[in-house]
Parts: sequence; structure tokens; C-alpha cells
Amino acid sequence: MVTLADLPIELFIDHIFPILPVSDLLSLACTNRFFSQLASDEPFWHRKIQEDFNFPTSDTARNAGWKFLYRRLFNPKVLVWGERSNGRLGLGDGDIPHTAMREGAPFPVRLRIPGVRIVHLEAGGMSFHALDSQGNIHVWGTLDGSSAALRSEGYSIPSKRAEQPMRLNLPVKFRSISCGRLHCTALDATSHVWTFTSWGRPFKIMSPSLDKSSPETTPVQVESGWAFSSVLTQSGDVLVYWPFEGQMETAIAAKNVELDQQSAVTQNKALPTQKEPQVIPCYPWELHDVHPVRLPPIPDQALPRLTGTGLSDKELDGETKLVKIASMDDIIVGLTNKGHVLMYAPLTGEDAYQRGAWRYLPEFSELKHVREHLTFTEGEIRSEAPDTMRITHISAQFMTFVAYSTGARSVVLIGKPNDSSDTRPLTPQILPALQNRGVISVVLGDYHYGALTASGTLLTWGAFSKGALGLGDPAHVPAGQPGGYTDEAQREAAATRWGYLRFPPPAVEVPTEVRFDHGESRPRERFCFAVAAGGWHMGALVIDLERDAEDDEDTEPPSMPGSFPEANDGPPDHGVHILPHTPGAYPTLPFGRGGGIFRLGHAMRGRNRGRGRGRGGNGE
Repeated sequence: MVTLADLPIELFIDHIFPILPVSDLLSLACTNRFFSQLASDEPFWHRKIQEDFNFPTSDTARNAGWKFLYRRLFNPKVLVWGERSNGRLGLGDGDIPHTAMREGAPFPVRLRIPGVRIVHLEAGGMSFHALDSQGNIHVWGTLDGSSAALRSEGYSIPSKRAEQPMRLNLPVKFRSISCGRLHCTALDATSHVWTFTSWGRPFKIMSPSLDKSSPETTPVQVESGWAFSSVLTQSGDVLVYWPFEGQMETAIAAKNVELDQQSAVTQNKALPTQKEPQVIPCYPWELHDVHPVRLPPIPDQALPRLTGTGLSDKELDGETKLVKIASMDDIIVGLTNKGHVLMYAPLTGEDAYQRGAWRYLPEFSELKHVREHLTFTEGEIRSEAPDTMRITHISAQFMTFVAYSTGARSVVLIGKPNDSSDTRPLTPQILPALQNRGVISVVLGDYHYGALTASGTLLTWGAFSKGALGLGDPAHVPAGQPGGYTDEAQREAAATRWGYLRFPPPAVEVPTEVRFDHGESRPRERFCFAVAAGGWHMGALVIDLERDAEDDEDTEPPSMPGSFPEANDGPPDHGVHILPHTPGAYPTLPFGRGGGIFRLGHAMRGRNRGRGRGRGGNGE
């Protein structure tokens, strides 16, 4: 007799499961082993966490644990630490811990944002930007702290400080954000590109170069460099523009003058009201007639055929194109679908970019070069060299970029170009403590750095930067330990009679784990799933592995998951796919004559359904 379990696996994963309430899906998983394994399908939960929580997954190398994360996203906690100037931590004076560091918080401190589920965090030069599960952007700190603003002025002024988290009131919802030093670039739910040179007057780029009419003009990723913005399109093209230079700077200045002269129209000042003091009433506008420039295509025909990547001959023979970009100071780093790492420089302005070119970086792409690195060939204690390697993720900020692979045998390669005009071979820095650790995200501040592992552990290293490493109060960290002073004599020399420190402890050379239970009455196990760094500060999103009453204090109303708004003009997919649909849309069930098509892929998926095996891990 035919049973429900005899239906095609794809029918459940692609059509039935997406329309079931989570409670019903979990009930189905309790009926037998087959449905328990099927309901733990990682690709399904990967897709569902994006659709239900607006969870950005493109900037993480996580490839498992999506169901585990989904179950615990009811109330993620925001923690911040590092320098406190410009209000960048969003903490009131009473929330800043009393430590030997007057100018910052040297360990993670919780920042409360009641009624909001934060799913992504970005750090600017003097600020934080956060994305919530509804697609709203929240900000705190100062977008541009190089000047000052009067208390009576609104957030149309870039230097206006947000002492605590503020929600930007905008007519659209956002999928991703990226911060430069003094600006932010964002991609909304319909794949339009927005730029924030002030929080009160963001503008949307209206250009034929980004009109979504073809793969070449459809944005899939935005990245903020130190002082420029970049866009990766579906075709693998890269577009760049400079908000603080040339034609765009002139256009922005002219618009600000126009709006400032409309003195009777107070809303364009973006001044919060008494009714909603935690909301910035933005005045969005559209920028026409100033267009991003398109960089030359990558030299795909000149790129070598990489070996030891784990890719099939068919995949290696296919088209080579950029699938990720990362931006820093006057430089863009690009990554192809086959693992080639390239760099484009210089990008000092709209009149200088044509002097630049794409440069292939074999030391960051080819297995043989990595295996020959001193980290794997010299020293009494050598790290185990990788047998295979394909770089799948990149990140960059200021003067540093990182290229890394995924999995238990992950490889992390750090690049530090001297400047954008340096053409000498670039040798990666390889820290033994980061290799084979399952690193899924690497973030970069000015002089401090962090790496997040698949197990929820955050490792930091680099300069102390007023506590940005988050390793604890240096006055109490044992001498000789990371984050503390070299010895007791050095610590005593740094101490003053008032309990503060004359000078900071030395830099941390070995990546060291950050604890998230400072000040707690008892140790707590917490899982970090996202991290951000910028300037001299850092932030993280963590979840408690044990729930308590505190978790219920500011839980988001039960409208989520599943309520992220859909837009009618979502980003078109110009590739050739079966059963295309916008994120969150439900495909037609293939029942009855003329029913919709369902995808038949991964032919072996579920073949051994009766043998206790599945694709979804351990059902956590």
C-alpha cells in the first residue's frame, strides 16, 4: 500500500514543508525516523531561516546547524565592547562596566533593544548598524564623528549622535547592509541599492547600471570600502561609486542645500518626535544622473585551472566568474566560483579607477603555495597542511583582507597589502591557531580582528584598541595571559593610584576565545552566531543554550517567523532554473491535472530512507 512516506523527497522539501507551520512540521518529525531525518534537512532550514527571519547567510561560511540556530533565534542577545567614544556602544553611563579602562568596555556587555530580534550586525568607523528580522535597520553611535552636531539638529547631519539604538523609519525593508568608515551601503528586499552618508537622508541609486533588467544590472551583493561603495551583479560584474568624491559628492551636497533651504518642512531634518523618540524619521530621496562605474571584467581566460579544490571536471570547465567581493581602503578583493582570489586597485576616485586592473593572487588561491608556507613547513610544532583547498569566502576592511575555506579543515589566509599601488607578490599571513578550526566568519577592525567558528566560539587577536579584543579587564587578567600585561611589573607600572591604567597591555598574537558571561552570577554557555568589528570596537549576536526568565523580558511579538513582507518587484533571476520563485513565495503543489512542476534534483537524496541515514545531521 502506498503511504505518505512513498512520495518523492523533493515534494516534501520544496513544496509541503515550506507551507507547514513549524509546530506541525515538528509534530510530523516525531512520527517516525524517516520524517525525523527529512525534517532536519539542512538546505531546507537554511532557506527557511532566510525567509522567516530575514537572516543574511551570504556573509557566513556556515554550512550546517541551521535548524539548531532557527530553534534558538527567538531572542538573540546583542553584546558590544571596545571604545565608547561617539556613543558607539549605545550604552548609557550606568551600563558601562566600571573597570580600569575609562575609555571603553574591555569585555562584552549586553545592549538591550526591546521588542526587536536582531539577526545581523555591522560596525562602522564610529557606529553600529543592525538588521532585524522584519528588515528594519537600527543604528547607534555616530556615522561621522569627525565633527559635531547641535542637540537641536536632526539626523540629516552625519555627525548627529545616537546615544542608544534608533530605528530608521524607511518605506522599504532591507536584506543586507555593509559599513565603511563614515557611510553605509544597503540592499533592500527588491534589490535596490541604498547609500547612507547621513542616517536621516538616505538615497536610492537610480541608474540604468542597476535597473535589474539583465544579469549585468541585477545587484546580488553590496560592499562598503573605506570611502567608496561597490556592487556585485548577478553576472559577476563589479560596479563602484564614491559618495565623498567627484560627481556624487557634488550631487549629494546640492540635495542637502535644497532640503536645508526648505526650513518650513521640518521632517526633512530627520528629528525624532516626542511620540517616537527612538525612531529616526528618515527623508529618503532618489539619486538620478550620477552612475556607478563598471570595472573591467576579470581576466578569466588567464586564470589557471586550480587543482585540489574538490570540484568536478564539469565544474572546472564551466564559466569562471566573481561570486563574492570584499572592499577595503582603495582596494576590492574578488573571489570566483572556482576559488581564485583577485584584487583590483587603485580605487582612489572616479578619475583614477581606470588606471587599475584585476590582479590574480596565486598565494591565496593555489593549494601548492599554501602547503609551502612556513607555517606548514618550519618550526618544532607545525600545523597540518591541507590536502585540499578551495577558498569560498573573503572579507576585508581598512588595510587587511582575509580569504578562507570552510569545514573542519578550514584554512584562513590573511593579506596586508602595503598600499593600493603595490604590485609585489603578496605572501599571506597564516596563524596556526586559526587553521583547521571550522572558521565560518572573519571580521576586521582597524587593528583588531575576530574569527567565528561553527561551534559558536569567537576568537580575537591584534591590538588592545581600548578593549576591542573583549578578553577582560586588563587589571584583572592574570599576567602573561592574552589581554593582560606581560608580567606583574608591567601591570604595576601601568596602574595609577586612581585605579586606571597609564598604558594598554600589549597586542595579542594568538587568537584567544572571548567569554560572553562577564558579570554573571554563574558561568553560562552561550553560542555566538554573528560578529562585527570596525574602528576600535566590536559586537556579537549570541544565544543562550539555556533559557531563563530574562529571555522573556523583551521577546519579539509572535508575528514572526513568517511575516517578513514580500514585494511585488523582487529581484529577477536571469539564470536558467527550474521552478523560480521569490524568497518566501510558495510554489504550486503538483496535484491534479496541470499542476505545477516540482524540482527533481539530488536523485540519491533519501534513497536509504529506511536505514537510519539522512542529510540533516543529528536532528538538533
